[in-house]
Amino acid sequence: MPRLIAAPAIVTPAGNKPKRIEEYVGRVNSGHSQVSVARMTSPEGWEEPGQRPEFEEVTIVLSGMVRVESDDGVLEVRAGQVVVTGRGEWVRYSTPEPDGAEYIAICVPAFSPQTVHRDE
Repeated sequence: MPRLIAAPAIVTPAGNKPKRIEEYVGRVNSGHSQVSVARMTSPEGWEEPGQRPEFEEVTIVLSGMVRVESDDGVLEVRAGQVVVTGRGEWVRYSTPEPDGAEYIAICVPAFSPQTVHRDE
């Protein structure tokens, strides 16, 4: 039988400024371990530590711009664009432009603080 998920869970973010993470599907809100889907709203100037996660992440930018740094360079992902980062790849996300950004993050398997491996 289909299961309704009536509302997201608010998850504590990493980074230098407050960012809102609304997890719709994942370990916290629905008990899913194979996939997580969350809506992120981050302010201008937000950045988080680099990471080398054990999951693939698909980021769909809804508004603003998300900067993605990797060992291969820097991508500026704008509204209507998507970036896919692979398992074990070093990446760092930020939203440097005015008005920040809103985006959807889909992680396979689901995001976990134990498997994100953030830089110290």
